[in-house]
Amino acid sequence: MLTLHSPAKINLFLKIVKKRPDGYHELASLMQTISLFDTLRIRLAPQDRFTCSDPYLPTDSTNLVIAALHKIRKAHSQDFHVHIHLEKQIPVQAGLGGGSGDAATALWGINQLLGQPFSIEQLQSIGSTLGSDVPFFLSEGTAHCRGRGEILQPISPLQSQEVWIVKPLEGLSTPHVYSALEIDQLPPRDPEESLKKVELGEPEYYNDLEEAAFRLLPRLREIKETLLAAGFKTVLLCGSGTAFFCLGDVTPPHIVGTAAIKVKFINRSANRWYE
Repeated sequence: MLTLHSPAKINLFLKIVKKRPDGYHELASLMQTISLFDTLRIRLAPQDRFTCSDPYLPTDSTNLVIAALHKIRKAHSQDFHVHIHLEKQIPVQAGLGGGSGDAATALWGINQLLGQPFSIEQLQSIGSTLGSDVPFFLSEGTAHCRGRGEILQPISPLQSQEVWIVKPLEGLSTPHVYSALEIDQLPPRDPEESLKKVELGEPEYYNDLEEAAFRLLPRLREIKETLLAAGFKTVLLCGSGTAFFCLGDVTPPHIVGTAAIKVKFINRSANRWYE
């Protein structure tokens, strides 16, 4: 049996470039894995079985873990079956990529159990058919992501930072946030310049989805203002929300209806999964 930790991610910057003819949005984002994990336990078995510690999450093919299993089995030349158990810790509808990370971890783990018939690039290609963020989680933890998010430019690990994740009870679905996006109102930012600043050690943090999320859930703006007033240098919505990541040498104040957890930037080596 393999026991694998599946990390969450944050978007250090997220630029929405344009609406694509296929209905998706072209984006450019610097993504980073953090030390907030789900756990998958995977083993080969006579028949498929998938269980989850969260009774509210589906365990059928609408769950990306099962979708990942079906995709890799279709790509493999021989039939196989697995038991997978998912211990859920990453909050849902948070913008932290929990479901995508679980799918990527399942692809990695199943590939290990099968004797590694697929390269990382092949797993990323399979992952891109599951969701825009899945290929990123098969990187080494820091990458500039373009297209729908599936075009990756690996980035050297950034200086380790401690981060607070603050998550309100409320959630937002990614499609709803994108539907509320007003592209013509977004600030004119150049993601290539943003990437250069990261390489110079002078990162800038922004998220073009923030205002759309704030329109859908105005309390998010209040939470951000409270966190900034507490002394954090940077408070930014994670992806489409509703979690925030906070940088600065302070502790989050008590905010009713929110949970806070301290994490850090993490990366993995080429031949090992996240620890």
